[in-house]
Formats: sequence, structure tokens, C-alpha cells
Amino acid sequence: MDFRQLVAERYSARRFLDRPVPRQTMLDILTLAQGSASWCNTQPWQLTITCGDGTRRFREALLERVAAGTPETPDFPFPEEYRGIYRERRKACGVALYQSVGIGKEDRQGAAAQSLENFKLFGAPHVAIVTTDARLGLYGAVDCGLYLANFMLAAKSFGVDTIAQAALARHGGFIREFFGLSAERRMLCGISFGYADAEHPANRFRTERADAKEVVAWYE
Repeated sequence: MDFRQLVAERYSARRFLDRPVPRQTMLDILTLAQGSASWCNTQPWQLTITCGDGTRRFREALLERVAAGTPETPDFPFPEEYRGIYRERRKACGVALYQSVGIGKEDRQGAAAQSLENFKLFGAPHVAIVTTDARLGLYGAVDCGLYLANFMLAAKSFGVDTIAQAALARHGGFIREFFGLSAERRMLCGISFGYADAEHPANRFRTERADAKEVVAWYE
């Protein structure tokens, strides 16, 4: 697939088919994503990927934790506030999602149910937990962001759909404990992936992107 086509066609899938990705396809995606750039070639990313019954057990444990209202344990602080254009873009994304699945402005119950889909992994057969080394700090996290983008584009090149989930990072401490990860690892996010249900309304809307001219300042 042409790179421009890959970037244009990739989107955050919010409903997946009950169809696992072949192991060889996952290995091909991982191999391609491994070409990501990183600070001093440190390659700080590590992934824990669930399959089959492992996905089910993780999903059930995560849902139980969320339903119980257990305090969140993120490894990295979440944004303090969304202001100006960032708030507008965030709101536009949420409105488009809710409209696509028929959730009205005052339907708090429907909004809460849709939010819970994050912790059901949107029905994906797999989730990749992305972690970095705690001692690499901000730059390790930046490197993992580069890897994340390449992973999702690599997946799309093999016909596999993805969604990066910061919501899972709210429970980073629990997730590290669940998978037996070292205390020296820091969780950045999860990537739920598989084959999108093209007929589901949540997969029919697309977010807009700002014009490139809006995000650059020329110095000559």
C-alpha cells in the first residue's frame, strides 16, 4: 500500500470481529515496526500481547477493576487540561463518536456505556501493552510514541486495524501487576487490534485533521 494511502486509511477502530490475527502476521507487523527511530538507538519499547483466552482473562479482570471503582494508578500523568483548539478537537471527536452510535447529548447512561467499551477492548481479539524503561524518562516515552505510530501503520499495511488506548494507562500499576511486568517498566498505553467490523456504526465516522499550514511556523 502507498504510504499516503496508509496514512489516509488508518483510523481508530472501535468494534472488532471475533477473528484472531495469525501469529505470522503479528510477527511481520512487529518486524516492520521495529525499524522505528529511537534516541541513541535505545529501542526502549517492549510489548506484551494477549491472544485467545489470555485476552478474555485480561478483559474480565480489567472490567472488574473498573466496575469496582478502584483508584487509578497511571505511570505517567494525564493532561492537566484541554484548552482552546485542543479542547475543540477533543470535543469534536467525542461528538462524532456519540452521534455515530446514536448517543444523544443528554444521554449520560449511553455515554458511560460507550466509555466502558474501552475496557472491553472494543471486542478486539488482541491487545498490546506498550511499556518503556522508567530510567529513560521523557525520551523513552517519545521513542515509544514513534514506535506506536509505526506499529499502527505497519498493521494497516497487513490489513489489520488498531486503536491506541490511553484509557488503559489509567490502570498502569494494575496492568503491570497482572502481567507480572518489572517495576522498572512504565506503561504508556495499550493497542487493541484485529479486524474491524466494517458494518458497526462506530467505525463509520472519521476525525478531521488540521491543515499542515496551521502547525508550522517558517523562519527564513
